Amino acid sequence: MPIHSVTFNPAIDQTVMLDHLVPGAVHRAHTVRQNAGGKGVNVASCLADWGVPVTAHGLLGSDNSAPFDALFTAKLIEDRFIRIAGSTRVNLKIVDADGTTDINLDGIAVDLGRVDMVVATICAAAGDGDLVILSGSVPPGCPYEIYARLTARLRAQGCTILLDTSGEPLTCALDADVLPNIIKPNREELAHWLGEPIPDRAALIAAADTLRRRGVDLVVVSMGEEGALFLSDEGAVSARLVVDGVASTVGAGDAMVAGIAAAVNENAALDRTARLATAFAVAKLGMVGPNLPSLGVVHALAGDVSVDTITIA
Repeated sequence: MPIHSVTFNPAIDQTVMLDHLVPGAVHRAHTVRQNAGGKGVNVASCLADWGVPVTAHGLLGSDNSAPFDALFTAKLIEDRFIRIAGSTRVNLKIVDADGTTDINLDGIAVDLGRVDMVVATICAAAGDGDLVILSGSVPPGCPYEIYARLTARLRAQGCTILLDTSGEPLTCALDADVLPNIIKPNREELAHWLGEPIPDRAALIAAADTLRRRGVDLVVVSMGEEGALFLSDEGAVSARLVVDGVASTVGAGDAMVAGIAAAVNENAALDRTARLATAFAVAKLGMVGPNLPSLGVVHALAGDVSVDTITIA
């Protein structure tokens, strides 16, 4: 199955490792690392580590594209990014004993002409039976309904759409007439779409099932340390794997998306999808940057994932 990843708002992730972040204090970093990133780029990188060919689409600033060029070359990711004038944003990730603090920028402002170029490129490249992954935020100037627009066009071409975004782009996509085949919101993103809090697990399952009943084939809700929910017409399960050692949480959700895509690529059942997606996410926690460990490590983690059946009223 040909797989395409679309990233309108990529970023260079600069990760700074500290002992403890204290607001207003002067810190000395242990290490500083830069990685080509953005949600769709991270997904493509993890899929490449899994040995699945993937084509990457989107917009890149030509002034600092070298980290992306290097990543795509090293991992044999087919590069269909359109270069535009300017610099791709640099997002700061501060990692200390308490977790990761993200400082994300908006990205290069774009016009509708540039957006339409990306749409034309992906619609020309993707065909019947392809999987298209639409990931991340959109830059200034890009309409919020871009993912809804792409979903309608690409599904009409016979593509399967996996969407991972938040805020208004997610709302537009989920309020559209043509829905993605697969979505992966977290609890907060799902609550934002609903317009009301999700107070407990039962309400979370009900919200996810609402989307399934509206026609989304697979709804995956990530819940951080509590694992994730997976709902499809096969049923519903929760999946969890205790984490042992965290190098960086940056990109763990993107690794889960890559695991879902890998499962779709092998036409996996719901249990296997839950195991593989969870294993990808946990495996990524042990790595710095958008990378997976060896295939053997990921397979072993998938076997250790705890999967429980959920009964939906």
